[in-house]
Amino acid sequence: MSKPLIETKHLKKYFDTPRGLLHAVDDVNLTIPKGRTLGVVGESGCGKSTFGRVVLRLLEATSGEVLYDGENILTYSREQMFKMRQKMQIIFQDPYASLNPRMTVSEIIAEPIRVCKTITGNDAIMEKVDELMQIVGLADRFVNTYPHELDGGRRQRIGIARALALNPEFIVCDEPVSALDVSIQAQVLNLLMDLQEERGLTYMFVTHNLSVVKHISDEIAVMYLGQCVERCSSDELFENPLHPYTRALLSAIPEPSLEARNKKQEVIRGEVTSPVNPKPGCRFAARCPYAKPECMEKDLEFKEVSPGHFVACVLHG
Repeated sequence: MSKPLIETKHLKKYFDTPRGLLHAVDDVNLTIPKGRTLGVVGESGCGKSTFGRVVLRLLEATSGEVLYDGENILTYSREQMFKMRQKMQIIFQDPYASLNPRMTVSEIIAEPIRVCKTITGNDAIMEKVDELMQIVGLADRFVNTYPHELDGGRRQRIGIARALALNPEFIVCDEPVSALDVSIQAQVLNLLMDLQEERGLTYMFVTHNLSVVKHISDEIAVMYLGQCVERCSSDELFENPLHPYTRALLSAIPEPSLEARNKKQEVIRGEVTSPVNPKPGCRFAARCPYAKPECMEKDLEFKEVSPGHFVACVLHG
């Protein structure tokens, strides 16, 4: 396996609330090798988007480390982070809310280039904008249009072009296709995969859509209430899910076949545990049909139960 480009060590992000500390990201340890894609999945509110933003330092971590090529960027100064942001970019979930409605397509794509001054001279900048528009499949006729004049797929292509403008090495894709039609989803996913192959990009792909994450990811990490409960290769996760929460997520994927009518679904019952001042123990235990007394006693260790397959569950390892 290639050297990790991104590595998190005991990464935590807590938010102050009137009722106490909300554990949005709690002791997450993950690695992403260069040129690979890590899918981060889980239900809404599990902390996956917050995790991606903490890795980029769009949100400051409460504690822990984020290593980029072996260096802890959480210790970087403002000036150091300004340079580092040229290597780390994000594609946002909402392709309309993330674009300035008062700027044209060319102005949006050119903005990071002008801010970071990677290219000088208006003609050279516009030449780069034209090149980026061709790469992401935006026709020249859209160069002076505004975001509200375009559909969701083209807006998201603008966001991708903007993310590529500074030639980054690492991109957090924060549910980049969840707001798009299925046919447009496929186009954007194929574009992201082609760009990764051509440029050697490293992705963290955040999504709640397991069908999408299987298509694009090399490894998948499953999060529940701020913690990573399972991580392994994409193929292994779908063939041999170990954590009860992972199995329930996979059983919820609709299958368009007659045989699937008799397939038993693992329904998650019970109330979601509050992420505010959570008690020790497995946070899924209150909803888990296999919960044991030891699940409630202490936080479970994230163990490697087979080569490359990690899980935090008393049923395994």
